[in-house]
Amino acid sequence: MRSAKTLFAAGVAAIALFVAGVAQAAEPVKIRLAWVVPVANWAPLLLEKKDLMQNLGKSYTFEAVRFQGTPPMITAIASGDLEIADLAYSSFGLAIENAGLSDLRIISDEFQDGVAGHYSNEYFVRNDGSVKSVKDLKGKVLATNAAGSAVDIAMRAMLRKNGLDDRKDVNIVEAPFPNMKAMLLEKKVDLIPGVLPFSQNPELRKDGMVLFKQSEGVGTTQMIVLAARQGFLQKHRAAMVDFMADMLRVVRWYTNPANHDAAVKAAAELTKTPPQVWAGWAFTNKDYYRDPNMIPNLKALQANMDLQRELGFLKTKIDVNKYTDLSIVKEAAARVK
Repeated sequence: MRSAKTLFAAGVAAIALFVAGVAQAAEPVKIRLAWVVPVANWAPLLLEKKDLMQNLGKSYTFEAVRFQGTPPMITAIASGDLEIADLAYSSFGLAIENAGLSDLRIISDEFQDGVAGHYSNEYFVRNDGSVKSVKDLKGKVLATNAAGSAVDIAMRAMLRKNGLDDRKDVNIVEAPFPNMKAMLLEKKVDLIPGVLPFSQNPELRKDGMVLFKQSEGVGTTQMIVLAARQGFLQKHRAAMVDFMADMLRVVRWYTNPANHDAAVKAAAELTKTPPQVWAGWAFTNKDYYRDPNMIPNLKALQANMDLQRELGFLKTKIDVNKYTDLSIVKEAAARVK
């Protein structure tokens, strides 16, 4: 029979383990959300409205992590260095097919292009140039941010709609978005994609002409989705519902017309730019469409990824419904109504 001393020691040890378990369970979940472009992506804007993030520091901690593009996000989320990626539809397919992330799940919308009454990416040529129609691009030099990107695929689709072979009839070069205006106006390229906020540059608007919009090439585009791995979602579901509820509060605040001036001020302070850079379009119908419940357009997403495959950037057909879990954002939306 065990001695009273032994039983006492065992009891103390059990209590210690219990307390440690409770403490561990109460530890806030680390959530790192990726972003590339300020204001277009929500992550850095969330931190400008911490007062609306009711669960921050309680059930979760939050960090906005900047990336130069989406490919490094795929590596980071695969290695456990990122919890939520903001992926273009083109990157999401590559994450599944090339990186083997079969447990990656779309959890919400970030923004959509080409929704009626809202902004669609514009493709610019020079006013004083010879290009006046898509067919005039034959033999010309076109800029893209990256082969297979969302804007790149839309551009190639528009070329094919007009009888041009995107691999033979034009020369396509890659360049960062901030450099594209200068490349066009200095006659180094003949066409550039204009994405927000770069497409609103006054000099580009003055000396450039919109040849076509992304919506003309591909219709509605589910441009960016938030995605996380299934194991993380299952393990930390309660904290993720808290986070998404807080994110919805912030998203609805920014997109509420009554808060427009304050939202513009937040964008200006975040980017250290004058408010007039954002005042005329940001968070209005001149901006990309952002679903108020952060529900992605899965029909558009499927069409976008099917086109990606048709153009040779994906080998297999991917059923987006198989890789989608909207239960968390729907629960969050119900909570903050």
